[in-house]
Amino acid sequence: MCLAVPGRVMEIEERDGTRMAVVDFGGVVKDVCLEYLPDLAVGEYAIVHVGFALQRLDEESALKTLELFAELGLLQEEFGDPLEVER
Repeated sequence: MCLAVPGRVMEIEERDGTRMAVVDFGGVVKDVCLEYLPDLAVGEYAIVHVGFALQRLDEESALKTLELFAELGLLQEEFGDPLEVER
């Protein structure tokens, strides 16, 4: 399954002419392209799908969604166990 998951922007930088961010998805951190949301700022939340931030989201909605996804095991399904990836 490939979910659109809310995440919080931790850092923003330009890489090879593309606006990119480090985004925290409830403890899982990934690189995300911000080209569809060029005015997104550090600390804001966005819905991310296949590595692209698609829509700004308020913090309350983002946290509720992340909590629900975690309860349903969907974050584990989407991102896997980060410790297993390192092994």
